Formats: sequence, structure tokens, C-alpha cells
Amino acid sequence: MVNKDLLKYSFERVEKYIDSNNDDSSPVVKFRTSAELSEIFNFPVAEEGASYSEFTDYIEQYLEYSVRTGNKQFLNQLYSGFNFPAFLGEVFTVAANTSMYTYEVAPVATMIEKEMINLMNSYAGYKSGDGIFVTGGSNANLVAMLSARNRVFPEGRFEGYDNNLQLKAFVNEQAHYSFETAANVLGVGSKNVIKVKADKNGKLIPSELEKALSESVARGERPFFVAATCATTLAGAYDPIDEMAEICRKYHVWLHADGSFGGSVILSDKHRHLMKGIEMTDSFAWNPHKLMNIPLICSVLLVNRKETLYRNITDINTDYIFHDIDEVEDLGKKSIQCGRRVDAVKLWFAWKYYGKKGYRERIDNSMAMAKYAEDVVKRDPNLELLIDRQSFTVCFRYVPSGDIDLNTFNLELRENMRKSGRSIVNYGYIGKTLALRLVIANSGVEESDIDLFFNHLSATASDMINNR
Repeated sequence: MVNKDLLKYSFERVEKYIDSNNDDSSPVVKFRTSAELSEIFNFPVAEEGASYSEFTDYIEQYLEYSVRTGNKQFLNQLYSGFNFPAFLGEVFTVAANTSMYTYEVAPVATMIEKEMINLMNSYAGYKSGDGIFVTGGSNANLVAMLSARNRVFPEGRFEGYDNNLQLKAFVNEQAHYSFETAANVLGVGSKNVIKVKADKNGKLIPSELEKALSESVARGERPFFVAATCATTLAGAYDPIDEMAEICRKYHVWLHADGSFGGSVILSDKHRHLMKGIEMTDSFAWNPHKLMNIPLICSVLLVNRKETLYRNITDINTDYIFHDIDEVEDLGKKSIQCGRRVDAVKLWFAWKYYGKKGYRERIDNSMAMAKYAEDVVKRDPNLELLIDRQSFTVCFRYVPSGDIDLNTFNLELRENMRKSGRSIVNYGYIGKTLALRLVIANSGVEESDIDLFFNHLSATASDMINNR
């Protein structure tokens, strides 16, 4: 039974919360330690259900102390922002509460997912491609590696992995850790993921890839998988797909494009050159929940050949679920999941709402704002750009005068900002140097939002220096 008073309250509260994302005075987070949160929240579940007032208190507390990823000062992760039509898509998807394994139970959602896969394939240049929505970029990378393994060792689907094959995968030394996880899950083993040297900007060096492949073959190993990263987590660097494709063709190796972070740049006429050669890859991981600002999770694996995903599944004729009574083939037959969320609808809602032109403009704005942030860093004598900007991220540090350990100072600076709730920015290491990483994933960010961030940074740094 629906409590209509609670439903009305909830949607009013959601509207108020969404509006607050545009309030510069609203903190990104009201930081509390885990011990403090345990004092504020009544986390244990009681024998009796909550009253109306208790339940609304839980909603208020959850929203009050959660990180506001829709706030334009949330510059911490590779995802951020609020996408209104996609939010509506999520609401109505949950209301319908179906699963994606059969057309019978998800007719409209099945047609929408097929349309989204076709549209995304058209951007990738996969003329006879296919694809599936998965549970994140890591899983997209896993299924891509599984597909590559099954191409070189198809009987492995039934007999299991043969260690005598000595399969080897090759990735940028700055690639996402999910490739090692995938090798672990598939039985290939994480130590058989070879890290290929990148240049000073984070791009994989093609000659180093060819050298690594040649040496592997000479050792009697079987290279079976290469990943091009588009873009790296810290520097936002794009590997040279076109050059890598030529090398992979020479060695008959599967080439995967990990566009989990930066794949959406393909929507931009101005910047899609960063993924030159994408049509020559065998598979492509693309996360619309990042630069397209779709609510988590919204991830897709595209493959260049239609039959690829079906060949991953050991039994697609299970008659207790797949009845083959409809004219549209069930999507569950090409998914390693059975129960699967409807993630395509929220993407479809957003794309229909903004149109192709709207999304081109959104991606272009994110890139322009990253360039603006880079220019701010270059102009400020207290800031140091640590690596040339490649795309959507800017890596820099604050350099105060005096004899101060810069890594320690910048980590403290970042933590003070985060705990104050004024702005949140992430960090990582370039060699042994700690870099603050500003990422423009929210396509609604404007110059004034970036100016506000650097004002917060400067004020926090000044306070730290004055209090030493």
C-alpha cells in the first residue's frame, strides 16, 4: 500500500534537494566521522516499523550528511552533476521494476536498450557491432577480456582455463586496476597482465607495446588482449588507438578501448580525434554515468562483431526463462548476468531530452572548463601545473613559500577543504609528487564555479600558512 502523504513529502523533498545543488553556500558535505554518524543515526533495524515522523527523519538525515555529488564544487570523482531527464528515467525505471533478461518481461526496455546500443555503435564506427549494458566499467573490461580469451581458447568455456596457454594481457602502466581483477576472475592471473611504459603525459608508447608483444611471443607465450585507455584516471591521457590497432593486427591480438572515463568524448566533433582509430578496436567500454552525467550505474560494453557476446555464454537455451515466443531475441542470451537492471531507459530519456546536439555541447563545455581551470593554475604564482592537461583533468599543487614539505602540505590542504565541505577535489601521485586532481565531469560547471573553487583553495591555504 502506498502512503500518499509520504510519497508527496518525498517528491517535495527531492525538489528542494535538487534546488540546493545550485546554492553556492550549501556545503558539498557536512563531514562527520563514522563515530559521529553513529551518534546521529539510529542505524540498527528495530522489531517494529518506523512511524511517519521517524521515517521522514531518516530521509532528512540521509540527505543532510551524504556527499552532494550534484553540487558544482564536487570536483572529486570522475562522475558528478545532476541530470534531470535521466533522474526521471531512473524513477520510472524503478517504478516499473523489471529485469532485462527477456523481451516478455521488459518489452519497451528491450527495444530502448537495442536502440541505445545501435546509437553508441554508430559513434564508435562499429558497422556490424553489438553491445550490452553492464554493472560498471570494471565489468565491461572483464567481459571484454572474457571475449578475447574465448576467441583464442573457445573450448575454455566448457573445459576451463589451461595454464599451458600462458595467456598474456597488455595495458598502459597507468591503466585501471580492473584489468588485473579481470585476469584474476578469469583464471588468467593478475601477474599475467603486463604493464606497458607510458610517456611523460601518461600515454602508452606504441614502440614499447610492440617490444613487449615481441618479447612475449619469443618466450613462447600467447598475447591475447591489449587495452587502450581513454582517458587515464589521474592525467586524463588518451592512448594512441590507431597506432596500437596496427600493432595488434600484426600480432593477431584483441584490442579493447577502455573509455570508462573518457569514452564520451566521442560525442564531440571538436575532440573525438582523441579516440582516432576507435573503429579498429574489437571492443569498447563506455560509461555514460561519467561525462554524460547519467545517474549511477550506466555502463556499456560495445563489441565490433555481432556474434561475440553470444559466444561467451555456455547455455543460452534454458527453457525455464528463454521461451523464444517473441519476435525480438532476448537480451539475456548475451549477458553473463541473468537478473539485470534497466539502465538504458535513463540514458534514453536524457539523450531524447538533450538531443545529439545538446550532448555535443555538454561535452565541449566540460573540455572548455578544464582548459579554463588549467589557465587559472598557470596564471597563479602559488600554483604549479604538474603535467600538461590532456582532457578533463588538471593536475597541480599549491606551492607556499618557505621550507615546507609540499606533499604533506597539499594533502592537508585537500583534507581541510574536504572536511570543511566548501569544495572537494581528489589527489594522486605523479611519481613521488602528490598532485591535486581537479576533474570536470559535471557538464553544467561554469567559469564562476571554477573561480569559486580556487578562491576556496587559496583561502584554505592562507589559513594553514597563517596558523603554522
